[in-house]
Amino acid sequence: MSRSPVVSLDSLELDTLSHGETFEARMGRIGPVIGMEQLGAMLTIVPPGKRAFPYHRHHIIEEAILILQGEAEYRYGDQVYPARAGDVIAAPAGAEAQAHQLINTGQEELRYVCFSTMQKTDVVEYPDSNKVGAITWSDESGEGDGVLFRHRAYAREVDYWEGEE
Repeated sequence: MSRSPVVSLDSLELDTLSHGETFEARMGRIGPVIGMEQLGAMLTIVPPGKRAFPYHRHHIIEEAILILQGEAEYRYGDQVYPARAGDVIAAPAGAEAQAHQLINTGQEELRYVCFSTMQKTDVVEYPDSNKVGAITWSDESGEGDGVLFRHRAYAREVDYWEGEE
């Protein structure tokens, strides 16, 4: 049986992600449902006053975000931009000036689709908490249990030979 190249956003299976009073979102992967392997797509629904993810920047993966419903502030580097339904937002990989985060500032749910490149490995920095993370998937999809390696830690510079005998 072949997979349909068409899916309704209303029919996606949604998972909930939340942490404390700040972070909450329901998310549904689109890419794998319609057979995409090199382009990721995920529906994200964020309640008023919340954000889905910490402020972060990717070193490898690029993202483009299409706002479907609601209003938000887009933290991008040291700037803040208003965003609303119909806007498309860039989140390229790169330097600290590309760190980003969407915050629902409206009175209704913020709904958006985030499209991303699907490389096998990424490094992500979290400037607000001084963490860094690295992840490698077993295939380009980055889906499900395909994680080969994941590590997050507080960023601190160490000498290459530290701990080696």
